[in-house]
Amino acid sequence: MIKIVTIIGARPQIIKAAALSRAIKNKFSDKIKEVIVHTGQHYDENMSQVFFDELGIPTPDYNLGVGSGSHGTQTAKMIEGIENVLLMEKPDYLVVYGDTNSTLAGAIAASKIHIPIVHIEAGLRSFNKSMPEEINRICCDHCSTMLFSPTSTGYNNLIKEGFNPKNKKPFTADNPGIYHCGDVMYDNSLFFGQRAMSNEQWANCQKPIANSQYILCTIHRNNNTDEPKRLNAIVSALIKLSEEKDIIIPLHPRTKKLLNVNLDSETYDTFINNSRIHITEPVSFLEMIRLEKDADLVITDSGGVQKEAYFFKKPCVIMRSETEWKEIVEVGAAIIADADEEKIIEAYHHFKDNNSIEFPKIFGDGRAAEFICKELINNKTRS
Repeated sequence: MIKIVTIIGARPQIIKAAALSRAIKNKFSDKIKEVIVHTGQHYDENMSQVFFDELGIPTPDYNLGVGSGSHGTQTAKMIEGIENVLLMEKPDYLVVYGDTNSTLAGAIAASKIHIPIVHIEAGLRSFNKSMPEEINRICCDHCSTMLFSPTSTGYNNLIKEGFNPKNKKPFTADNPGIYHCGDVMYDNSLFFGQRAMSNEQWANCQKPIANSQYILCTIHRNNNTDEPKRLNAIVSALIKLSEEKDIIIPLHPRTKKLLNVNLDSETYDTFINNSRIHITEPVSFLEMIRLEKDADLVITDSGGVQKEAYFFKKPCVIMRSETEWKEIVEVGAAIIADADEEKIIEAYHHFKDNNSIEFPKIFGDGRAAEFICKELINNKTRS
């Protein structure tokens, strides 16, 4: 039996980890033992604990309780805590997801003590190194032993950066293996999409609106929330769009705190008191799925929500200057509008007037987690 230590810390990682944990429990429990380490990067209960409960993820074996802080402070605390866990557990692999500070800290800690790193969501690139996430992705990929990319674009990015697709097992940090395996979040969307709230359960929830026609919006990225000019442009666009359609915004705690600070007073008052803009607390994963499935359009700066919109065949307006999910833009299912008021409104009208959007299957077959488990076992048995 092989032992893996899984590092999670932010909401999206907790959700992604559910796919691997589920595959281990259902098909590989006699071959893989998983130890879960929660760094505590997201420490709000609504943004973290609820996802463990709802998704059926095992309670973390360790919680480092790092909490918020500057990038350097937060990452340093995580490295120290993760290293201590790795020295105690002595796993065969360290598994990390995505591009957060938890991801980077796990990769640094494991690489220093020569524990093979498995990076799920490898190869994604925005080609914007001013984004902390981009640095985290690149550093983690180049420390990793096994790299699992959800898309062909990500796989090809790795090859362009020097990874050799012809490397043979056993894989090591100096002889890494790269895979195009599909997306574990597509696994989850298929699984939880069937389990998302029934109409009866949904009716008993405190729904934001009775009207089923609405835009779903999420805003959380630092450059959108921390920069007054960008935040004002986004909110002004939402106010104008609310003249045509209701908008539901499950508001990230950081964004909520910054609205009154960074918005012009008139814009803030109009936004907060708008009867067609429905601001809610963060929602559970199943509630988010139901909101996505019922929405007419999604406006977001979240990488994960971009994909989920695509999984449920909803057009998406991306409030960033670039995206690591280039495929959804290339097939015409999403438009990059950045924090530009006019572009956001134009993108909305483009999708409103276009009913022929295609959503080809570009994220695998829904069995990415099973594939990853098999490859981890196969690589270890050959080493």
